[in-house]
Amino acid sequence: MASLPLITEPDRCLGTHDGTPKRQVITLNGVERSGWAVRLGVIIVSGALLITAVTIGIAPRLWRIANAHSEEPVPLPDFIPLSQRSYVYDAAGNEIAVYELENIQPVSFSDIPEHVIQAFVAVEDNEFWVHHGVNARSFIRALLSNFASDAPRQGASTITMQVVKNDFMAGFERNGRYKLLQLTYAVRLEKERSKEEIMERYLNTVFFGNNSYGIAAAAETYFGKFVHELTFPESAFLAGLVRAPTSYDPINRPERSRARFAQVVDRLVEDELLTEDEAIEVSETFVIPERVNQIPTRDVERTYFSETVRDLLLNGSDILGDTYEERYTALYRGGLRIYTTLDPDLQTAAETARNELPDTTEGFDAALTSIENETGAVRALVGGRGFVPKQNEVNLALAPSQTGSSIKIFILAAAIQAGAQPNDVIDGTRPCVLPNPGDNLEPEFIITDGVSGGIATLAEHTYRSINCAFARLSQIVGLDRVVDTTYRMAASDFLRPDLPESVREPLRPYASFATGANEMSTLDMAAGMQSIANEGVHHEPYFIEKVDDSEGRRLYTHQSDPERVLESGAALTTIDTMKATLSTGTARRELAEFAQLIPAAGKTGTQQNNYAAWFVGASTHLSTAVMVRDPDRYTSMVNIPEFVEAGVPLVRGGTFPARIWGTYMQSAHSGVTVTDWPAPPTLRGPAERLYLPGTECPSIIVGFETPTTTTTTPDAPEEVLDSEPIEPVPILEEVLTGTTIAPGVIDPYAEMPSVPADAYVVPCE
Repeated sequence: MASLPLITEPDRCLGTHDGTPKRQVITLNGVERSGWAVRLGVIIVSGALLITAVTIGIAPRLWRIANAHSEEPVPLPDFIPLSQRSYVYDAAGNEIAVYELENIQPVSFSDIPEHVIQAFVAVEDNEFWVHHGVNARSFIRALLSNFASDAPRQGASTITMQVVKNDFMAGFERNGRYKLLQLTYAVRLEKERSKEEIMERYLNTVFFGNNSYGIAAAAETYFGKFVHELTFPESAFLAGLVRAPTSYDPINRPERSRARFAQVVDRLVEDELLTEDEAIEVSETFVIPERVNQIPTRDVERTYFSETVRDLLLNGSDILGDTYEERYTALYRGGLRIYTTLDPDLQTAAETARNELPDTTEGFDAALTSIENETGAVRALVGGRGFVPKQNEVNLALAPSQTGSSIKIFILAAAIQAGAQPNDVIDGTRPCVLPNPGDNLEPEFIITDGVSGGIATLAEHTYRSINCAFARLSQIVGLDRVVDTTYRMAASDFLRPDLPESVREPLRPYASFATGANEMSTLDMAAGMQSIANEGVHHEPYFIEKVDDSEGRRLYTHQSDPERVLESGAALTTIDTMKATLSTGTARRELAEFAQLIPAAGKTGTQQNNYAAWFVGASTHLSTAVMVRDPDRYTSMVNIPEFVEAGVPLVRGGTFPARIWGTYMQSAHSGVTVTDWPAPPTLRGPAERLYLPGTECPSIIVGFETPTTTTTTPDAPEEVLDSEPIEPVPILEEVLTGTTIAPGVIDPYAEMPSVPADAYVVPCE
């Protein structure tokens, strides 16, 4: 017995070509002949153990040894809940996404066909139904073989022992006590659980390679089938992978996989589960899987929408837990059922409409967000041509970008809320020089581009999109009030004034706000438009309706918390004012016909240098924002060959964005009864002139003076000069009838400076 300790020393191994350790070969002529003496001793001892096992049973013996210190059974914990993939569904109940780390799809024993179970029992543990957790004969046979032969080690693990190893012994040190504990726990497990429970656990947890855990995942991965669809040969093939799923991987090592399957077929013949003829037929016809599959009915891919939902659950809410770790575990292992707002028909319509934008070498792309007015539910979201992991992951629908003139929807709404009327007049003459509060480096804000509007009504300046008029209007209303109104109208988890600057650049009350210098996303703009289209009541945009756990218990249900951000009359007047954008304004070429069919309102926008172009609009049903830009942000959309070929040499908001918006909204309203908004309130009184104190000075006429004339001597006596009538020049006196809204004032009803529309307003000296 003195030589027995040599048995426990590590064997010197040589690596095989597949990385599997191989026992060093020692021949009779080698210097290690003494090893045979050791083996002989092992055989003798093992033979004695075999006699003992046959006589009294090895498993109970080991059980008593393991518990000799207390004579108490070793308690087994419950099975750890299986990791389960979480599913995401659209508003119609269609599966649209799956979140998982390992591909695990638990299946109950009753749902596993008998021939599948037969195949695994035959290949892995053909005495499973009769042993008590440990197969003593197999254990001794493997022990004798492993020490008496240089061949690769034989295994003696039963299915029960494999369950024990996977469930209860993770992290245990692989020393001499490990196998004893495994045997002990296997016997105990058989006493506490039925064979069916053990088999179910085994088939749900065993690893098959290619990130597939359990029979259901393996059936999908290798054959694109559900478990109940597996044939007997397919089941046997999967059973053959369990011993070494990496070595027998059919995708990466097809020859080894075929050889292993041949061994499995031979085993099935030995166990009389296949006849010789059937075995030949199976060997000749069975096709080794060549690629990873998905079940045909589960045609789901990562999308911009599903990625947004994932990000919201992990980082944007505490629905799934207080810590990131809790949320991550629940989402990827908890078997959740997540029901979303996505309308499959509207999403298809949105993706089709996006294709109105021609493909270009520069990679210009379009984004779209569409929100249901009555609820705030995001019904469609397109972040670009398509989500491609590690290649095209930027979600343009949520990417803030300069908005151009589309930001004017907020300025207009704030002005009307503060008392302005569509027939009020304002100066839109270009160029214009205005104060630039908040910017110490540039005390003046100068606009030289765009269309000159002169003195005209607010309604006309809106449908013509006059920059100088709205830059002036934003300061008349008060920049802080405009920014506050914008935040309230477009509020969401993505846009709040208290978000850290590292998360979201804040909206700033600068003069450049009116020209779209602040950045907004299509979600922000659609949310703001929803507030107007819903008659002043804002519903924060949301993506998730409800979340259930794996047992069907409700974890979360969306609760609407609407907020009135505009008076109904102000919202209706704003909508009515923006209708002309489609019929006679900057979007008329693309949307005039649409406006005759469906009541709608909107606003175009074009960023400086044509880096981005927008259309934001609504019906009574949906509010939708579309943006077109280069994902790299700063490529001018002027004379792009593919766009020129499509008849658009200069991309503005009234071109591709309006076209995409119209195509989508036309499809979205197919078969839907669409009504118009109620008529706006009647005008409160005569039109007034809106002016900016300190820049524009209202005046009254206090008298007239005749210009001084000069006498002109004709060049020739016969020349007679026509005399022109001399008009008296009015003498003006400045009248201080108002002051600029003080910085920080956000009262939506604070009065704006105005005078009668026919008053004299001149530049201040």
